[in-house]
Amino acid sequence: MQDAVEALSTLPGVGKKTALRLAIFLAQQDASKSHRLSSAIQDMVDKMQVCKVCFSYSDSEICEICANPARDQTTFCVIESIRDLMAIEETQQYKGLYHLLGGLISPIEGIGPDKLNILPLLKRVQDKKPKEIIMAIRPSIEGDTTVYYITKQIDTEQTKISLIARGISFGSELEYADEFTLSRSIASR
Repeated sequence: MQDAVEALSTLPGVGKKTALRLAIFLAQQDASKSHRLSSAIQDMVDKMQVCKVCFSYSDSEICEICANPARDQTTFCVIESIRDLMAIEETQQYKGLYHLLGGLISPIEGIGPDKLNILPLLKRVQDKKPKEIIMAIRPSIEGDTTVYYITKQIDTEQTKISLIARGISFGSELEYADEFTLSRSIASR
């Protein structure tokens, strides 16, 4: 039980108490449920790959999105992480391709462009010549730095570069918006 608690507590957002609750829950379940969980995790570890095109997770060398000819091959959505891809796909509004950077430029943390999937993106843009690149990067100093760096590397006469909309969310009150968000919303109206 202690080994299970220690292993579970290494997961993000799971402390010792939560790990203990999960371990006790699993111990109280039918063994087939725990075996199914461990088998699913083992399969994920053994079979999951990184797509050679967009750097997303995949069961094969090329992910389902990159391999799908029905997707808009002329639009790339540049994202930071797999969570962003999942969130965008959940909306069912975007039909193009993705490129996962694997992080953002952050000199303070020692993360430069060479530690991200930026060079493969630039090569992909040069080879495929997309009509548009959507920068779906979170609004932050690191995000803006990353967007700026990538934008400076791409021929914008050939490829349109756009940002996802930023600003006041639907149903919120202006008085509660922070100054930066409000000013950006007005400037980018």
